[in-house]
Amino acid sequence: MGDFDLDLQTAEGELDEPTGSGSVVLGVLDGTTDPDEWIMHVEHDDVLVLNVDGDLNELAAGFAREIRDLGGELMHFRGFLVVSPPGREIDTDRLD
Repeated sequence: MGDFDLDLQTAEGELDEPTGSGSVVLGVLDGTTDPDEWIMHVEHDDVLVLNVDGDLNELAAGFAREIRDLGGELMHFRGFLVVSPPGREIDTDRLD
């Protein structure tokens, strides 16, 4: 086996830092919050977990398309709307 000159400290310094700096924001989707506020959260890399209080399609109409256009994801799960920013996939593999 050949010798390797491996400098782990230098290699560690070259690794990219995780880019996710947002928060997980809990809220209620009931029509009282301006849709632009939800969009702003997603633009700032936040994940939204919103308790849906009413008709989901009607309540999310003001921001869902724009979030998808930004590259974010939306998933309705057990009475909640989970919204992720661009680059953060909502993993549903364990729901099967």
